[in-house]
Amino acid sequence: MQRMAHIIGLRPEHRETYTRLHAEVWPAVLARLRASHITNYSIFLREPEMLMFSYWEYRGSDFEADSAAIASDPVTREWWALCGPMQAPLATRAEGEWWAAMQEVFHLD
Repeated sequence: MQRMAHIIGLRPEHRETYTRLHAEVWPAVLARLRASHITNYSIFLREPEMLMFSYWEYRGSDFEADSAAIASDPVTREWWALCGPMQAPLATRAEGEWWAAMQEVFHLD
């Protein structure tokens, strides 16, 4: 199992819509995540900074292939098209990233 965390901004004018959408995530989006071995997925919002922190656990054996399956899924792409404009990616994110990856520095089991 691999723990993964990411960070991104949320545009303040979209707070209500974004949180409402994530209170009722489309079932096909959730199914695709589960099929790609993503579990224990949470997103947290820090206000007033409007920073979102996501955490999930990957329980598969080929993260690249599972990520590609998520990215090619038509329903997930529609979800991203809806949610993406509400987000504010960090200027310091790595090339190719939308949500900026974070390094784990501590874990208590």
